Amino acid sequence: MRVSVFGGTHTRPGEKDYDEAVRLGRLLGERGCTVITGGYIGVMEAVSRGAAEAGAHVIGVTCDEIERFRPGKPNAWVKEEQRFPDLVQRLNALIEACDAAIALPGGVGTLAEIMTTWNRILIGSITPRPLILAGDGWRQVVQSFFEGQGEYVAAHDQKWVQFASSIEQAVDLASPPVGRPE
Repeated sequence: MRVSVFGGTHTRPGEKDYDEAVRLGRLLGERGCTVITGGYIGVMEAVSRGAAEAGAHVIGVTCDEIERFRPGKPNAWVKEEQRFPDLVQRLNALIEACDAAIALPGGVGTLAEIMTTWNRILIGSITPRPLILAGDGWRQVVQSFFEGQGEYVAAHDQKWVQFASSIEQAVDLASPPVGRPE
C-alpha cells in the first residue's frame, strides 16, 4: 500500500503538528505502507522521519521549480527521491503514485494537492482512492466550501472526501488494519 501525505512546510521539530506528523508516518510504516511525501521540510520531513524510523520505504517527490523558489534539498529520511522539473509534474506524481492520500495541516500548496486529487477522482482520470483530510482545519474549509457553493458541489461529489478527527483514524481510513474489514 502506497500512501501520499500532503502537508505544509511551517512546522518544526518539537511543535505539536510536527510530532503528530511523525506519529502518522510511524503508524503508516508499522502497517507496512510505502510513504510518499513532497520530500522537503515541515510536515513532509516529519512524516518521512516517522515512516523511516518504523522501517518503511520513504519516497520524496521533489522538483526544480520549488528549489528555485525556496532553496533546499530532500530531507534526511527520504530513501528514494523522484525528481521532476516542475510543480505540475511533481503534483501529478504525488497523486498518481498513491493508493490513498492523507492531508495534514498546510497552506496553499496542500490545498492544491487536495483539490487536484479530488478533481482527478471526480473526472475519472485516476481510479478512486481514499482522500482523507485530518484535523478540524480542513473540515472547516471544506464544509464552508460545500455551504458557500451550494448546488455547484453535488452530494455525489462530496462523498470522495473523508474527514479524520485523529491521526489514528486517518491511518485506519487510508490503510485498514490487517484482519479488519475495510
